[in-house]
Amino acid sequence: MSIDETKRSQLMRFFDGTLLPDELVATMSADQGWFPSRVIRRGGEVRALKRAPSGLPPLAIQDHGRSFDLYDYLSVNRIAGLLVMKDDAVVAEHYGLGIGPETQWNSCSLAKSVAATLVGIALKEGAIESLDDPVTRYMPLGGVYAQVSIRQLLRLASGVRWREDYTDPTSDRRQLLDIQCRWEEGGIARHMASLPAATPAGESWVYNTGESYLIGLLMQNATGMNLADYCSEKLWSRLGMEADASWWSESPEGMTISGSGMHATLRDYGRFGQFVLDEGRIGDDRLLPDNWNAEAGAAFNIGDKTIPYGYMWWIPVLPDARLAGSFQAEGIYGQHIHINPRERLVVVVLCARSKPSFRQRLEINDDAFFAALADALQK
Repeated sequence: MSIDETKRSQLMRFFDGTLLPDELVATMSADQGWFPSRVIRRGGEVRALKRAPSGLPPLAIQDHGRSFDLYDYLSVNRIAGLLVMKDDAVVAEHYGLGIGPETQWNSCSLAKSVAATLVGIALKEGAIESLDDPVTRYMPLGGVYAQVSIRQLLRLASGVRWREDYTDPTSDRRQLLDIQCRWEEGGIARHMASLPAATPAGESWVYNTGESYLIGLLMQNATGMNLADYCSEKLWSRLGMEADASWWSESPEGMTISGSGMHATLRDYGRFGQFVLDEGRIGDDRLLPDNWNAEAGAAFNIGDKTIPYGYMWWIPVLPDARLAGSFQAEGIYGQHIHINPRERLVVVVLCARSKPSFRQRLEINDDAFFAALADALQK
């Protein structure tokens, strides 16, 4: 089995950035069936989100000498969904572009941060012994990956040669997409193991979606469960989610595509963000290791270079004191889950921008928006 030609054409337009605005919203707001998917089951009881007594104060967003407010950000950045939570209470919730609370929105690369968080849970419960274990202890990979640790994999620092360009059909990212379209069990791992090294493991960094996909295989072998099922058992069924979610698979019975393709509601993304902000606490249980966020949400150094990336979480690059200690999940077309521990803020942004280009900056700077939120809500 493989993707049919009609769906493949739509998928290629999605990666090319040639969908019309209404087409993109329709594409993002439901699973298009491009790949097999697995349901992430929620539990029986929904945890209602608390509501803050007052709403969001006026914002003053400063971006490259320009001033904007909330309404500029919502319209210019084509925001489909916005959830702002302060101290575990909703300060603002907005839906636009025709979506609503029940809409299952494509995570894009937000899924990477979910998958990395699940690695933390597996580490805490002992299914993974150490992040410094070689990945080959948990999955049979040759090539570059014979020398790579789990920590290096989480940081996308394997040293493999890679070009992450969504719109270029010759890029490594698009070659991986071609492999993915075959729905062939084991095809992704074989392809990644065949790639050459650019540097020894740990000596370079490059954003690499293919690397993130290997987390699905790692976790499946370490826990004995498909990653989507593990997510349901450990998180989705316990966090009071409102809806089942779904997650793409490599093949009908294959591994979860851990780096993309989760579909969930705005509020449930917010509940996940709150779980992370709370350092893995569900009631009296602590699911993440001590100091996990301090590592997962922190930049690291390679030589004299600081890499603004943790364990599949981005570090805001805007040099603003209001963002100190913050980290965020990011996905193409403008998806964000922003975590600001100091201000006890979780912000989820669902977007339908014009192009998938990595860290697109044609619109109002998202980091500037998050800094303005931190400023407004600390007063």
